Amino acid sequence: MNDQPLVSIITPSYNQAQFLEESILSVLNQDYPHLEYWVIDGGSDDGSLDIIKKYADRLSGWVSEKDNGQADAINNGIGFVKGEIVAWLNSDDVYRPNAITSAVQALSDHPHAGMVFSDVASIDEFGEVFNLMHYGDWGLPDLMAFKIIGQAGVFMRRSILNQAGLLDPTYHYLLDHHLWLRIGLVSKIQYIENEVWAAARMHAGAKNVAHAEQFGAEAYRLASWIEQEQAFKPHLANNRKKIWAGAYRLDGFYLLDGGFPKQALVAYWKAMKSDPPTALQDWKRILFAVFYKLELSRWREMYNKKRKKKFQDK
Repeated sequence: MNDQPLVSIITPSYNQAQFLEESILSVLNQDYPHLEYWVIDGGSDDGSLDIIKKYADRLSGWVSEKDNGQADAINNGIGFVKGEIVAWLNSDDVYRPNAITSAVQALSDHPHAGMVFSDVASIDEFGEVFNLMHYGDWGLPDLMAFKIIGQAGVFMRRSILNQAGLLDPTYHYLLDHHLWLRIGLVSKIQYIENEVWAAARMHAGAKNVAHAEQFGAEAYRLASWIEQEQAFKPHLANNRKKIWAGAYRLDGFYLLDGGFPKQALVAYWKAMKSDPPTALQDWKRILFAVFYKLELSRWREMYNKKRKKKFQDK
């Protein structure tokens, strides 16, 4: 009998054949011995099904049928799995070796935490690291101010997930942050320093690139929800300006990544008016937006090449 907790990993997928196999293998090649792994495909027609079938005998289960989007697919997967610890890995992201073992140990070391998270690497379409997303020892007020945690580096206790509830399928871009906020209301969340459990892939088809203009709308919707939700009332007095500044800042962040510097500057200006310290967390990106506006994007390209080389040389 295995006395280690069962860990359940869910991969939602739709037409990601280009990256799906690498994602699947990053789970199957983990060294953790008590693992349950489901792939929930939304009826792909790009060859994804052939990849899933290739590894079917190593999966705990899989389905391929039309769903109502990513949140719906993940919720369906949560309904199938039995693990005490649950996570999902998108079909273009990858786990680092030893990630699951390390996450299980982190939850054991922090018994009062319902969710643990690590830093997350950024990789390009070829799997090359070009950035490392550093987080911090954040709590509920930080999440309310839209400090974003990379979903690929998150592991949750099933008991806490049951309390917080499933993903809201009406969110398509910040569905994970909406869930983290609800988990933060019922449990401690714990940052695990000096760990990188996963890599999130940036590519032309990724939501944060292809649909950059949509993130702001959901951020503003979330900010309004926070203000109206009774459970957040005790935390609002000292955080209201930071909440809206964080939403504007997040909008600017994604607009700039999506190639909309003018709109990004407008969002950053609104963040500055709401709460300057929150806005200035992105001071480098604000400068990038100005450079873009002045058609000095070549400087940004040179910076990105230099940053990518720094990570490749490590």
